[in-house]
Amino acid sequence: MDKRSFLKHASAISMAAFAPLTALGDWVNGYESYSAGELAGNEDFWLGIRQGYKLKPDYVNFENGYYCFMPQVVMDHYIELLRKVNYEGSYYFRTVQYENKKKIAAKLAAIAGCLPDELIITRNTTESLDTVISGMNWKPGDEAVMAAQDYGAMLDMFAQMGKRYGVVNRIVSIPNHPTSDEEIVDLYARVITEKTKLLMVCHMINITGQILPVRKICDMAHSKGVPVMVDGAHAFAHIQFSIADLNCDYYGASLHKFLSAPLGAGILYVRRENIGKIWPLFGEEGKSADDILRLNHTGTHPVATDLAIDHALDYHLKIGIERKEARLRYLQNYWTSRVRAMQHVALNTPADATRACGIGNVGIKGMSPGDMAKTLLSKHKVWTVAIDGAGVHGCRITPNLYTSTQDLDILVEAIRLMG
Repeated sequence: MDKRSFLKHASAISMAAFAPLTALGDWVNGYESYSAGELAGNEDFWLGIRQGYKLKPDYVNFENGYYCFMPQVVMDHYIELLRKVNYEGSYYFRTVQYENKKKIAAKLAAIAGCLPDELIITRNTTESLDTVISGMNWKPGDEAVMAAQDYGAMLDMFAQMGKRYGVVNRIVSIPNHPTSDEEIVDLYARVITEKTKLLMVCHMINITGQILPVRKICDMAHSKGVPVMVDGAHAFAHIQFSIADLNCDYYGASLHKFLSAPLGAGILYVRRENIGKIWPLFGEEGKSADDILRLNHTGTHPVATDLAIDHALDYHLKIGIERKEARLRYLQNYWTSRVRAMQHVALNTPADATRACGIGNVGIKGMSPGDMAKTLLSKHKVWTVAIDGAGVHGCRITPNLYTSTQDLDILVEAIRLMG
C-alpha cells in the first residue's frame, strides 16, 4: 500500500471512531461486497470497528461475557439521554416514559422474533428468569429440571423455591464435549417425571460457551407436558435465532453483554398463553391477566437506560447479526485452534463450530483456574475470569467485536508459556 492509500485508509478508520452512526453505516457499506464469512477474518474492517471503542491500555480484556462496555458512539448518546431525563425531570416520567419504553420493547421483540405483547424490558437475565421461577404456583413435591452448568443466580432461586415451597430440583450435568444433540436431550428427558413443572436450559452455557439444542429440548419437554424456560444471557445479539423457532415458553437475556447496551438492561419473553400463570415479582393490579406489563412493575427506575437500548440496537443492526456471529466464531476458533493440541492444555469448549461461537474456556493441566487467571493478569496483562466447578476447570475467554487477532496472539503465547 502506497503512502497516499495508507493515509486515506487511516483517515477512513479514524472517522469511524468519532462520527455518528451514519459514519458507521458508511464504513460497513464500504464492505458490502464481502460475505459475512469473508469479512470475519478481514482485520482492516474490524480495525475500523475497534476504533469506535475506548480501550483501557493496562490489559487485554477477555471478560466481555460479564459486561461488554459500550462503543463510544452509544456511550455518548447514553450520556445525552441522562442529561435529557435530568433536564425534564418528572415531566418526562409522567408524559412519554411508558410510550417510549413500549416502542423500544417492540423493536427488541422484532429482533428477538416474538410478538410485541410477549416481551418486556427488565434489568438483566437474573431478574427476568427469577420473575418466572418465583412467580409460578409451586406446591410441595413439584419438580424442576436444570443443569449444574446453569447460572448460579437461577440455581439459587430454585434452591429457595425448594426451601420455601418444597420444590424438588433435579439437576443434570452437561458434558463439555457431547457426541450429539440426542445425548443432551436424553439427559433432560431421563429426569422428567409426571411431577415436573418447569425445565430450565441455557441457550449458551455461560462458563464454556457451548450452544445447546434448545429447540429439540423444548419439543421433547412439550411432548411430556413440561414448559421450558431458556437462559439466553449470552446468546442474544451473539448468534442468529428467533424465539419463535425455539418453541420455548419463557426466555430471558441481558443486553449489556453482546448488545453492548448500558448496564441495567435485559429482556423477558413470556409466551402469551403463559402470562397469566406468573405472579409479578412486584405487585401490579389493574391490568388484565394476559397483559405482560403486569410483570414489568419495578417502580421508579433509570429510564435513560431504557432509551439507550434503542441506539445500541441501531449499532447492532448496522453491523448485522450475521457479520457479528461470523466474526465472534472466527475469533474463538482463531485462538482455540492454536492451543487445542498443546499437551498441557484442556479445552472445555466443543471443537464443533455449530456448538460454540465467541466464548471459549481453557484450562492448564496441573494449575488451578484461580492461579491461571492470576498468572495471565500479572505476567501477561490478560484479564479474564476463573471458572472452577460443575465439571469446568479453566478460564473463560470472551472476546467481542473490538477484539483483534493481535490480542488473541498475546493470549495464545501466554498459554504456551504456561506449559
